[in-house]
Amino acid sequence: MNHSRGRNWREATRAAMYDATLAELTGRNGTTEVSFNYRWEHVTTVVTLALRLAELTGADAEIVEAAAWLHDVRKFTDGNRHPIAGAAFARDFLPATDFPPEKVEAVAQAIADHMGLWRDEPLVGLEAQVLWDADKLAKIGLTAVFHWAGGWLAGDEMRTLADLIARGRDAGWQEKTVASMHTAPAKRAAAARLAAYRNLYDELERELTGADLDP
Repeated sequence: MNHSRGRNWREATRAAMYDATLAELTGRNGTTEVSFNYRWEHVTTVVTLALRLAELTGADAEIVEAAAWLHDVRKFTDGNRHPIAGAAFARDFLPATDFPPEKVEAVAQAIADHMGLWRDEPLVGLEAQVLWDADKLAKIGLTAVFHWAGGWLAGDEMRTLADLIARGRDAGWQEKTVASMHTAPAKRAAAARLAAYRNLYDELERELTGADLDP
């Protein structure tokens, strides 16, 4: 869609998020020369999932995509307050692009609402629900295994596969995450992803211990 002012919003949000991931890598590692950019892999996955969920649920794809690109833009600088800081960033940033001005607040609200790994009460707005579901789907299942393993193993400290299994299994919150999904497609996928996640660690341990050799 061609709007009246500013640079292309999709290119701009993507670039802003990528720059934020480089700043995070520098802050954590002292350099951007690392073997795996966890934050970028996470965000691009969330964008893909959010757009697919928008297609399946009828959510506004522009709102969902912009929110997905920017949802962690302040993750490193603002920590647990990054949803609020990210929402403020979106309110300032998007009007300088060709993003529809009437949709900016909905993007900001979706970003502000995505905090947490589970919820006691569901979100109300569909676009906020879709972003929340997409963000959490990226943190369970095989996607999470490889994202976390890549980011964790890319650090300076030596790791073992036993460490990786122990870390992966120390994720009791994931059942609460599955129970907190909003949309029907996310509910189905979340349950299947959690089962696959647990099975992968079980099978890996069986191989490492030789248990798979037993009759």
